Amino acid sequence: MNDEKIQVRVTSSGQTLDVVVLNKRLDVITVVLGEGVHNVRCDLTLTRNGSAYVGNVGGREIVYERSREDVKADLARAAGFRDFRR
Repeated sequence: MNDEKIQVRVTSSGQTLDVVVLNKRLDVITVVLGEGVHNVRCDLTLTRNGSAYVGNVGGREIVYERSREDVKADLARAAGFRDFRR
């Protein structure tokens, strides 16, 4: 089974992390940080202007820097639709 991974940025340090996507919808993306018993789930919610998804893990803010339209195209591509726009 191939897990989808996305790259998020920690805003305080600028570090980028590869996290596993548990559930992806237009309004919220649920990701898992870490592995095994030390994993942590985080819900990334859409910002007000729709330009990124933001979540909070252990007091640290993480950002997935893709817009709502980009995620919509990714979901359409994964579902197999041919009429998505880039």
